[in-house]
Amino acid sequence: MNEERQNAYQNLIDRLLRCASGEESQILKANLDLVDVGLVAEIVKVAEDLEERGDRNTADFLIDIARELAEALGLSSPSSQLTFLSQVLQATQDSDGNRQVVYPLLQSNLDKLDDNFAELLRSWATARMSEVEPGQAQFIAAVIGNFSNLIREFPQGKRAINLEISITGYKFVATVFTCEAFPQEWATSQNNLGTAYFDRIRGKKTENLEVAISYYKAALQEYTREAFPQEWATIQNGLGNVYVKRIEGKRVDNLETGIRYYQAALEIRTPSDSPQQWATTQHNLGTAYRNRIRGERAENLEEAIRCYNGALEVRIRQVFPQHYRAETQINLGVAYSERIREKRAENLEEAIGCYDAALEVLTYEAFPERWATLQNNLGTVYYDRIEGERAENLESAIGYYKAALQVRTPQDFPEEWGDTQNNLGISYHNRIHGERSENMEAAIHCYLAALRVRTRKDLPEQWGDTLNNLGNVYKNRTWGKPTKNLKVAIGCFLSALVVRKRETYPQDFAITQFNLGLAYQKSQQFPKAYKALDAAIETVESLRDEIISGSGIEADKKKLAEKWNNLYRGIVKVSIELAKDEPRYYQQAIKYAERSKTRNLVELILNRDLKTIFPPDVVTQLEQLRDEIASGQYQLQTATADNPTALAQYLQQLRQQRNELQDRYLPIGYGFKFDQFQATLDDHTAIIQWYITSAGFETFIITRHSLQKLILSTPSDDMNALIEWANEYLDAYGRKIKSQFINSLASRLSCLAEILHLEDILKLVSETCDRLILIPHRYLHLFPLHAMPLANGDFLCDRFPNGVGYAPSCQMLQLAHKREQHRNDFSHLLAIQNPTRTDLSVLTGTEIQLEKICQHFDSDHSIVLREKEATEAALITELVRFPHCLHFCCHGFFDFGSPLKSALRLAESEGKLCADADLTLGKIFEKLNLDQCRLVTFSACQTGITDPTSISDEYVGLISAFLYAGSPSVVSTLWSVEQTATNLFMIEFYNNLKQLVPLKPGSVAISLNKTQKWLRTLTGEELRKIVESPEFQRHLDDENNKLFKESLDRAKLKPYPFEKPYYWAAFVATGL
Repeated sequence: MNEERQNAYQNLIDRLLRCASGEESQILKANLDLVDVGLVAEIVKVAEDLEERGDRNTADFLIDIARELAEALGLSSPSSQLTFLSQVLQATQDSDGNRQVVYPLLQSNLDKLDDNFAELLRSWATARMSEVEPGQAQFIAAVIGNFSNLIREFPQGKRAINLEISITGYKFVATVFTCEAFPQEWATSQNNLGTAYFDRIRGKKTENLEVAISYYKAALQEYTREAFPQEWATIQNGLGNVYVKRIEGKRVDNLETGIRYYQAALEIRTPSDSPQQWATTQHNLGTAYRNRIRGERAENLEEAIRCYNGALEVRIRQVFPQHYRAETQINLGVAYSERIREKRAENLEEAIGCYDAALEVLTYEAFPERWATLQNNLGTVYYDRIEGERAENLESAIGYYKAALQVRTPQDFPEEWGDTQNNLGISYHNRIHGERSENMEAAIHCYLAALRVRTRKDLPEQWGDTLNNLGNVYKNRTWGKPTKNLKVAIGCFLSALVVRKRETYPQDFAITQFNLGLAYQKSQQFPKAYKALDAAIETVESLRDEIISGSGIEADKKKLAEKWNNLYRGIVKVSIELAKDEPRYYQQAIKYAERSKTRNLVELILNRDLKTIFPPDVVTQLEQLRDEIASGQYQLQTATADNPTALAQYLQQLRQQRNELQDRYLPIGYGFKFDQFQATLDDHTAIIQWYITSAGFETFIITRHSLQKLILSTPSDDMNALIEWANEYLDAYGRKIKSQFINSLASRLSCLAEILHLEDILKLVSETCDRLILIPHRYLHLFPLHAMPLANGDFLCDRFPNGVGYAPSCQMLQLAHKREQHRNDFSHLLAIQNPTRTDLSVLTGTEIQLEKICQHFDSDHSIVLREKEATEAALITELVRFPHCLHFCCHGFFDFGSPLKSALRLAESEGKLCADADLTLGKIFEKLNLDQCRLVTFSACQTGITDPTSISDEYVGLISAFLYAGSPSVVSTLWSVEQTATNLFMIEFYNNLKQLVPLKPGSVAISLNKTQKWLRTLTGEELRKIVESPEFQRHLDDENNKLFKESLDRAKLKPYPFEKPYYWAAFVATGL
């Protein structure tokens, strides 16, 4: 308050005291510019002085005037409010700012902490300064500074008002402790003002944060690192907080700046010297990494979890206020709820545990604001929850959000209120209970409410988020006219894209472009749908590039593929619609189907076999580009780049150069070109490629000169039939008693042929095609498609004399051709025979199987690791001989719960017992090098299985591991095959294969199909002659082969002992 106004108050009070009775109201009306809380405070002060001098009547007269003015202004009782101010400042002084003393006093006077208390504090403090000596003035300012700290952190009352009171106090303190006279105290007040403006609710958030930055930077004028390292670190921490939340500027750059400030603070704040402060900054750094845009999302979240756990460990060990620990538990819960690595269901349960632990401290009564935050967070995690019933989880989420809104009001917490309204809208949009149409209207109501505070000017990121959500509701809305709803949806998405730009919010940009594409698709605007979905895909694929190759986090790419698989399926469907008028779009459909398939595997193989796939000069250029990209990406991820934006743009240019160079020699991945792939086929090869979408499955027939699509009359009915068939098949497959699976397999495959319209497909294949390659999609990889029966009684594999084989994708065929060109030899064998260990049953008949197989290879260059010798270490050692054929005669399994743990079971060695001795997918990717290998064969169980639960288009299984390791061809099995049939099959397979040496593309499939026909048509009499041969009899006398002999004896008595598909159809040839 300036001196002029203070004097004006005094003059007005004097006139009120001197005027005739009844003239008071006229005097006040004539001076309305002075009627405010300051005048009320001054009247009360004069009244108290008069009462102290014994003039009780005059004092009462002034108190009555003050009371009437207070009521007119909507103030609390002025005398009681001023008395309370005196009491709370005295308590702050006497207790030296002890929360346990001051907070109960504040708690019992919440009604006095209103909008006018801050002005009362300012008026009172200013008036006191004119009455006291400088020393006393400084003492009062110090007390007010302490009180401001306390009220800023006071968890009760209205948070917005508490912050305004603290800001008023800090500003007053800065007028007493000036920069010139008291530089340190002034700097402290600047730091406090920075913190208060960072937390401030009133005013525009954008401006508050900029003011906070200016106060913090002002404080740094005095608090330098050299002179005041601890204070300097505190301000660095504060600046980090502001930049993480900053709205001005680019979000991505602000977060990087925030991280740098936190890291600077941690150079001073160490866990040994400053454990509490270190924990605080670790906590904040965790939040910055959790929100980080630059770098790889999964790794950022892991870093956030490490930071939070570090802070939590200190906050549990040290004597910390409980609510600090609870705050870290909240943020750790958020990190777990967003975590990409590990199992999603377990991460969400961890998050719930963190929130529940925090709720034990942050109760509604003690910490209403933080309690509301927890309710909101619990709503979010229950919305995402996998454990429990989905419908009940959504009801829980809605309940938590509504609870949060008890505290989060638009008046007190507008931004948080908008957050919860947005979340509530999402829950209503996806609600299962209740009427669907009513739930969607409730969602619209919530989103529109959120947009009252989530404006483009103040909260642009959140504004875009809610508009995207609102567009999704209108896209699916059941009330109103569909055309109008879709028009509104498209408008919402286009508006959201104004702020959701690819450069600043790439993932959000991709999400909204995806939604926009779907809206255009529903409104039959297919060209616009294609453009939007294509833009989303280009962005998603650039996000994949942000994962540093070889960083050991390739699983993150798989999860990224799962997240975006519907995007690829969407553009495939749109391409097919466009192809009705422009057939060239069928090629686009294949292109995008390919870009979604086996993506990780293709990238891994490219990196591994760079020097064998490309010419030496190209290899050098690609390696230089790879190293430069990795170096730049590391700078971005570690926030060490001088100009992150310019570097990010430069990296995009380098990636483009790399892709163009790579595509000249091998157009796969981003650069896959269907016409170039088509030209690699000969005139006698046909490909059948399936692609499963949400609406049905698409079937493409590809030859060197044509691309056709099977047109189905009832695609949704066929899709439902396929899903039902697959579920029944997998149910029978998973049962311990296999008789039903064995006996029903033939009829099941006949049914599958009808569902897939096999006869209609074959009508589109020229009679001149004698070789067929099947490229299944998702769970179709699990089924023996080659064994589907034809109308004439043959099987599909009989229709093509030059073989029916499989491939994960067209791109994998291209890679296999590149590898196969330099592998003409097929004379060196490395075999694993019957590894023995305590937890495995003995495989019978393997001696004769391996003896017969070895006859086809050079004995001087063939190694068989038998029984106890068949360890992982021995296998790795022998691989240096670069075998041409790698044969596994052992147990194998596919782990449906954790596919990467699928393995071949090898013998135990020192330090590796039981499961530790397994050759898992992870070990194969890491350790095996099959650069000279032409074929890997599994005489083992479940080696051809891929992950049936994966919602991505990736191809994860033992086959993929050995394709990566270097082999262009793999023979595997789709289920646990009976051992007698397996031994006979493998012996005959190698007999047939050796007749085709040197091997050419298709040789393996030809031999396999020929062996399948041989086994299923083998008669009991023919089997008897085989068994009675001297070679067989010599091995059958062995005690270990007693069960094998008994099985053969039973089989000889049957007319066709192995005619059922169970015995022969499990074997598949993948690759060339």
